[in-house]
Amino acid sequence: MMNNKASANKAIKCTVQQCSHHCQGENYCSLDSITVGTHEYNPTQDQCTDCKSFMNVGGVI
Repeated sequence: MMNNKASANKAIKCTVQQCSHHCQGENYCSLDSITVGTHEYNPTQDQCTDCKSFMNVGGVI
């Protein structure tokens, strides 16, 4: 279920519409805070980071 009625946290910008925490119609997250991690041993680019708070709209990570 998408967060159509959740309030946008203007401190966390997000464009991932497939995340259940995404505020549809606005490019913000509805969470109070998020966890950012990496899938690399030695991250050197922004592509190496991940939002660990991501939850697929269908509820599957």
